[in-house]
Amino acid sequence: MKFSEYFPYYRRNLTLAFPVILSQLGQVSVSLVDNAMVGRVGTVELAAASFANSVFMIGMIFGMGITFGITPLAGQTYGKGEIRQTTQWFKNGIFTYIIAGFFLTLIMLGVYFLLPYFGQSPEVTREAQPYYLWLCASMIPFVGFFTLKQFFEGIGNTRMAMKITLASNAVNVLFNYLFIYGKWGFPEMGLEGAGVGTFISRLIMPVLFLLIIMRNSRFRKYLILAHVQRIRKHDIVRLLKIGLPIAFQLIVEMLSFSIGAVMMGWLGVVELAAHQVAIGLASFTYMISLGISTASTIRVSHMMGARDFAGMRNAANAAAHLVLSFMTFNALMFIALRFILPQIFTTDTAVIDLAAKLLIIAAIFQLFDGLQVVMLGILRGLADVKVPMFLAFIAYLCIGIPVSWVFAFPLNFGPSGIWFGYLVGLGVAGILFNFRFRKNLKTLSFKSTAAHKVSGL
Repeated sequence: MKFSEYFPYYRRNLTLAFPVILSQLGQVSVSLVDNAMVGRVGTVELAAASFANSVFMIGMIFGMGITFGITPLAGQTYGKGEIRQTTQWFKNGIFTYIIAGFFLTLIMLGVYFLLPYFGQSPEVTREAQPYYLWLCASMIPFVGFFTLKQFFEGIGNTRMAMKITLASNAVNVLFNYLFIYGKWGFPEMGLEGAGVGTFISRLIMPVLFLLIIMRNSRFRKYLILAHVQRIRKHDIVRLLKIGLPIAFQLIVEMLSFSIGAVMMGWLGVVELAAHQVAIGLASFTYMISLGISTASTIRVSHMMGARDFAGMRNAANAAAHLVLSFMTFNALMFIALRFILPQIFTTDTAVIDLAAKLLIIAAIFQLFDGLQVVMLGILRGLADVKVPMFLAFIAYLCIGIPVSWVFAFPLNFGPSGIWFGYLVGLGVAGILFNFRFRKNLKTLSFKSTAAHKVSGL
């Protein structure tokens, strides 16, 4: 196809992706806002926020990941016009994921007692502990919100989650201001105050979602129909068969970054603070790619339900074009503004200088990061999740982390060596996921052609 023929696909992908991008940017901006506001308190507090978020993020990403299982399942039945089964996924998804959120909370509370044994300095651990407890308290409402978000994105509505996320961010900024700095008569809690603000903002998110659904007749029917549906073991198993591999894949990727953060803490407080600044900025731009990836999951799942394989291929190629264009622009901005962007988070010149060096590497891995996440989104739309999970394990943990350690310590590249491992892991993942999708598309097209030949006999 000519590039001009992709324009309708660009438009449809962006129509779905833009609200998701704003929503995902809103999610990551919670930790960015915490970092920016805490960074004004001190470098130790900023390093403690980095440490606590790196540990808690593993559980949070796992909780978010299992909810991703409902998107392709609801999307495919919605694409077929099967409203009853779509509602069945809604009912069973809420039941399954809230219980999962409860158990995740217990697990992450157990990890709290292990925080002193992660090799961080005593002052960093001491500051991180109360903040971490507030993050644990936010787990169940966070999973509840994502369950609703992923279902309604699966049926093509990406705007509700966007509006709620933006509103909750405003709440987070307000309560951070009140509790971190002790304004308007509230106690001055420092980093722990950022945890309180995060908890309150995440608590209101599922509540707002339910209020919007109940006030909209188009979406209220899903609540009404779900009430009469049954909890079915088969549906729960199916949701977990899709959601758990996605969750583990996300955990593998996040674990590689968390291990990198722990290794960065071995190098020093300044190194850990600079890492938090740079990874926060990279995570912010990553959300653009994740939005396009989510739109790809929706589009591909609908086309899978309609058996439109040619449209699926074109939508996938269009998504790859979009994400590579966006990430190229982001990479140029990182290089040009590498000494300016870190000043948003800290006034420590040592942290700023080191973060600027890391942003150069981040600029390069933007392209690989964008490619791997959009290809993953496409594979999820096909409900192909098990093989990508193993490919992610190979790319991130078997290749990326060892490269980080070797370059950081034996080869003495320090912080830059850890980030070079990120670059290698993401690059390998992007290539492997792309090959996997092309193989799937070839198989589906062959089966479709064979079926048409048989029906024509």
